[in-house]
Amino acid sequence: MKGRQEAPSLPSLLENALTSFNVHCLPQSCRHEAVAAVLAAGRRRPSVVPMAGQDPTLSTSHPFYDVARHGILQVAGDDRFGRRVVTFSCCRMPPSHELDHQRLLEYLKYMLDQYVENDYTIIYFHYGLNSRNKPSLGWLQSAYKEFDRKYKKNLKALYVVHPTSFIKVLWNLFKPLISHKFGKKVTYFNNLRELREHLKYDQLIVPPEVLRYDEKLQSMHQGRPPPSAKTPPPRPPLPTQQFGVSLQYLKDKNQGELIPPVLRFTVTYLREKGLRTEGLFRRSASVQTVREIQRLYNHGKPVNFDDYGDIHIPAVILKTFLRELPQPLLTFQAYEQILGITCIPS
Repeated sequence: MKGRQEAPSLPSLLENALTSFNVHCLPQSCRHEAVAAVLAAGRRRPSVVPMAGQDPTLSTSHPFYDVARHGILQVAGDDRFGRRVVTFSCCRMPPSHELDHQRLLEYLKYMLDQYVENDYTIIYFHYGLNSRNKPSLGWLQSAYKEFDRKYKKNLKALYVVHPTSFIKVLWNLFKPLISHKFGKKVTYFNNLRELREHLKYDQLIVPPEVLRYDEKLQSMHQGRPPPSAKTPPPRPPLPTQQFGVSLQYLKDKNQGELIPPVLRFTVTYLREKGLRTEGLFRRSASVQTVREIQRLYNHGKPVNFDDYGDIHIPAVILKTFLRELPQPLLTFQAYEQILGITCIPS
């Protein structure tokens, strides 16, 4: 009987994939983008910016030091679809007489300007907003108008955590000004447990005040959990499963082939139709579309990307496959070796 074959190593898998992708024939800028996308999806190193208010390295020469030092805004890794996450924590807002709200608005735009060219997500921690620190309604109306199309277009989700009746009243007041399309991006979460299901929670830096408030809410609602809250027993993966299973499992179920079908099909499609697309790996796709394609692949059914009419969709599927591998694809030991691929002359 043949001994069990080892799962494909990182160099062999990634080199085969990148060779298939014909990465060496790309222009230098596109080559870096393609490799960077794979590295980012496989490395899983949290891309977290420390809280400004607690970061001793924050320079006093920072153009918005007077606002940044409070730590109201943070960049906190990525969500489950690779979109950059920006958090806004009301509990870190000082009393109104200590904070220039116009400066806060300028700082918010300054921060978002670094990410609005790509898809991004905002998490708004409402706890801590009170009569002493909340901005005026006039300021809120002015702020909404300040954020033109470039800020709203690539904002894919706005998560409001711990909403109160004040938020609902405010939403009704501003409803005439808010487009239906933008309104569909807003999701309310009553607790942090609900938020966990939508992003990489371990990358978030949740303020201690918010954590304590969430624990208080949970203790107030303690009791017998509803039947729906029970975690179902884990189910074995399908024989044709592509997402969320190990490379060894994929190899065993794919008759020893080194390249998993989903990786082979997406790379082939991108090589044929997407190599000249600027920002190919920087955009996201509809959550429903991604889940639909995942379901098709997991059930061993064919996927025709032409039916979706968006070259970014196969790129997102490729990133999703790499991101959902149980073990990181890129180890620190192999990082320099893989990074060296970008230095190969054309």
